Amino acid sequence: MQIFIGGIGCFWDETEYQGVSGIISTECGYCGGKSPKVSYEQICGGDTEHIEVVKVTFDPKIITYEDITRLFFKIHNPTTLNRQGPNVGYQYRSEIFYNTEEEKISSQKVLDEVNKKLDGKVVTVIRKEKNYCKAEEYHQKYFEKRSKR
Repeated sequence: MQIFIGGIGCFWDETEYQGVSGIISTECGYCGGKSPKVSYEQICGGDTEHIEVVKVTFDPKIITYEDITRLFFKIHNPTTLNRQGPNVGYQYRSEIFYNTEEEKISSQKVLDEVNKKLDGKVVTVIRKEKNYCKAEEYHQKYFEKRSKR
């Protein structure tokens, strides 16, 4: 199994990855900040440097890291800085976190392709994973939980 971590705005949009062949699971979390453990309230405070991310576990025999990266760019607007739809703030920026040099190269390749198609307007950042932590349980599968009420 392999992991992809990306910030697509609000992590509740993890549903965008559901039903894709090869994707095993998703998890809402925080990544990129100063501390190894943070809370939603701290993230919203704006000084942790973390963003909301979706951690995608997938089977690379079925879907590649590059394919997941392409999907990442399709399910959000990579041209808006610190914003996705109604969600505004640093914690909603578009960002990919890699763990290996191969993931970095693959992410950059896809970013460059998308940036060319969008006339150089992509603001997505690619960085080494830093201080990922799982979000609180009430954020996990948020829309599924709400629809069952």
